[in-house]
Amino acid sequence: MTQAARPAVSRPSVLSLNISSKSALYAAYMPFLVNGGIFVPTPKSYRLGDEVFMLLQLMDDATRHPVAGTVVWITPDGAQGGKTQGIGVQFSPDESSRVLRDRIEKVLAGHLGSSRPTHTL
Repeated sequence: MTQAARPAVSRPSVLSLNISSKSALYAAYMPFLVNGGIFVPTPKSYRLGDEVFMLLQLMDDATRHPVAGTVVWITPDGAQGGKTQGIGVQFSPDESSRVLRDRIEKVLAGHLGSSRPTHTL
């Protein structure tokens, strides 16, 4: 009796992002996503729906926050308007993501509706 070939299970990609300033956080944060999200500059190719795992370090915080998410935005190389190549990752609806989103929104309080350009919109 032979066993049917199993499809390869892909492991989520691991990304590391260090945000060193409030302006960089503002440019990367995606508050319009349910659960929040973050833009990650990367030359690596991803597809919408890919699962990723991030280690996100925010300025003045030595903690590397682990967060899982899904690719929901892609800015390709050579994008119009000189936008940075990378992906937008929507945070998972879990407790660690909620804590991170709350921390980011506390840091950005008062800036979240600004008309300044971001990496996405």
